[in-house]
Amino acid sequence: MAALDSLSLFTGLGLSEHKARETLKNTALSAQLREAATQAQQTLGSTIDKATGTLLYGLASRLRDPRRLSFLVSYIANKKIHTELQLSAALEYVRSHPLDPINTEDFEQECGVGVMVTPEQIEEAVEAAINRHQPQLLEERYRFNMGLLMGEARAVLKWADGRMIKHEVDMQVLHLLGPKTETDLEKKPKVSKARPEEKDRRTAKDLMENGEAADQGLSLMEQLRGEALKFHKPGENYKTPGYVTTPHTMDLLKQHLEITGGQVRTRFPPEPNGILHIGHAKAINFNFGYAKANNGICFLRFDDTNPEKEEARFFTAICDMVSWLGYTPYKVTYASDYFDQLYAWAMELIHRGQAYVCHQRGEELKGHNSLPSPWRDRPIEESLLLFEAMRKGKFAEGEATLRMKLVMEDGKMDPVAYRVKYTPHHRTGDTWCIYPTYDYTHCLCDSIEHITHSLCTKEFQARRSSYFWLCNALDVYCPVQWEYGRLNLHYAVVSKRKILQLVAAGAVRDWDDPRLFTLTALRRRGFPPEAINNFCARVGVTVAQTTMEPHLLEACVRDVLNDTAPRAMAVLEPLQVIITNFPAIKSLDIQVPNFPADETKGFHQVPFGPMVFIERTDFKEEPEPGYKRLAWGQPVGLRHTGYVIELQNVFKGPTGCVESLEVTCRQADAGEKPKAFIHWVSQPLTCEIRLYERLFQHKNPEDPAEVPGGFLSDLNLASLQVVEAALVDCSVALAKPFDKFQFERLGYFSVDPDSCQGQLVFNRTVTLKEDPGKV
Repeated sequence: MAALDSLSLFTGLGLSEHKARETLKNTALSAQLREAATQAQQTLGSTIDKATGTLLYGLASRLRDPRRLSFLVSYIANKKIHTELQLSAALEYVRSHPLDPINTEDFEQECGVGVMVTPEQIEEAVEAAINRHQPQLLEERYRFNMGLLMGEARAVLKWADGRMIKHEVDMQVLHLLGPKTETDLEKKPKVSKARPEEKDRRTAKDLMENGEAADQGLSLMEQLRGEALKFHKPGENYKTPGYVTTPHTMDLLKQHLEITGGQVRTRFPPEPNGILHIGHAKAINFNFGYAKANNGICFLRFDDTNPEKEEARFFTAICDMVSWLGYTPYKVTYASDYFDQLYAWAMELIHRGQAYVCHQRGEELKGHNSLPSPWRDRPIEESLLLFEAMRKGKFAEGEATLRMKLVMEDGKMDPVAYRVKYTPHHRTGDTWCIYPTYDYTHCLCDSIEHITHSLCTKEFQARRSSYFWLCNALDVYCPVQWEYGRLNLHYAVVSKRKILQLVAAGAVRDWDDPRLFTLTALRRRGFPPEAINNFCARVGVTVAQTTMEPHLLEACVRDVLNDTAPRAMAVLEPLQVIITNFPAIKSLDIQVPNFPADETKGFHQVPFGPMVFIERTDFKEEPEPGYKRLAWGQPVGLRHTGYVIELQNVFKGPTGCVESLEVTCRQADAGEKPKAFIHWVSQPLTCEIRLYERLFQHKNPEDPAEVPGGFLSDLNLASLQVVEAALVDCSVALAKPFDKFQFERLGYFSVDPDSCQGQLVFNRTVTLKEDPGKV
């Protein structure tokens, strides 16, 4: 009967039956709306009209401090607050003024109570806005952005009815321009998009400026500094929309400021159960970058609460990657540092009647519509004894959990705080056999470390209510959780489980296979950390989840390597060339600039002798039209030598394959310019070169609609090509793992850790921007 009464009450407010039933599923919302409607009826003494009902629903769904319910209901019922704009202002006011009593005069002024906006005032404001933009209006007619006019009128008349402003704008624009013509009704012509191959030739700056990523040219520090993100100031947590205050909030914030001195504090809290990937790079840049940009500190805190999945190598790799990206934590901490305190708080939570020991099994707890626990109302003393028994190892895994008494934003009821696990912990050994969950640990560790801004990805938004609830239930300092969008890439898989499947299937070697988008893989492939940070900056600190094209990241890589990778020459498919009239008795030493565009950065020396090797593709006996490299009657220049070679003889093996060439050479004079200059090597080193392409064939390999057979069926079998006998000039002989070079006309390459004495191995990081068929 109670549910039917509430359903009737809610539909009486103007809610559709479907909306009313959905509201009833949310216990907290339905209770607050029921109370608001009851109070309004008592004030009105009659039924509630739909406009008032809509405002009451908006109040109940958005008010985080129930103490203010009666105060705000009275203003709505008495029509002192009668628009959505006023309600939003009222909610903002009570949120930012948590202390009693409320200054009524100040409140009413901030919420526009008693302010009357006449039709004449609206007419004048709209007319003034139209006069300011009249030339542009006459030129663009109905393609002009009418929202600009409404916005300017609204700025003058803050409390005006938005519908009345829109109606007045429509009328005055019609009077000025007349009815729409056929030209006005035509769609705007679409701006033609660059072809993919043209897009790839642009720099990262070009790509971002043309809207393919949204940084507006700002550096990461500029995006994160001060007011740029509209975050709260330290100590002003209560001004954040949705932040829940209690009678203890202001005292706790005062103590917090005494400890931190008003300093910004963030944390990067990875789980040590896998290798970080490109998405984590955004999280690292956001957390460490926000602290750095605002003269704060950032903790690196390992969320080591699941000993079954944690390995020492993951701790080391995570620290290495944070350092590699250029950040130094203020302090490295572990959730396990706080196990004693977390346990004591769990006992306190039980004491306060906010947690209980439950015996439902894991499969019974799954999903959002699980059955309520039959042990939810067990006596406090009984839960205390049972929780201590869990601590002492008297329950098997899965036999008992500690659950918190709350309903989360996604409808999940009573999340688990502690569970039994008998796996030894990497730091605490066998000291504990119960371990806290993320939902319990995360906010309390943030509180212990006095984090000011708890930055996390959007999927944790559903846990925000439990975050605030738990801190407030224990009367401890409550930080603010802010969410941002995840960063994903097309043609990539980053989940730990799926990468393990790729390794098991032999599709990749390990977590650092250069075809993956883990950070260790990107480092091994030769991506500079500056390029990854630049990419994160250019993507921007977005709230929406973003899935970017890999070529945007590669453009950032080229931008950095173009300025930092010295040039060298290498030949992937060697063709021997004998210079029959070599101009010296012995080899010549050729000075090659490390960076041809800036010779102040120095030179390296390479030998030039009568035998050189060129790319097999740089010679054709029967060239097609437009071919510009070596052919009969078509000489080419050898880069950096000042010599031109001309074909004299072609030598072939038994199969008809060209094995070597004989050429003559002459010095290039000022009047002679060959059609092409090709790279070459002489007295070279033999090396292995690994050429990488995309690991997957489709943009979204995990999407069943795009790849019905699953991501393992989408592998690109040509994603790795190994050139075992490539030749490289001797200037790279002393190169160490991760040293980077531009091999002229081929791309950017990095020395792989598999290299050993006398046998270098190179990974192709990215190709050059230019079409490799051009010189």
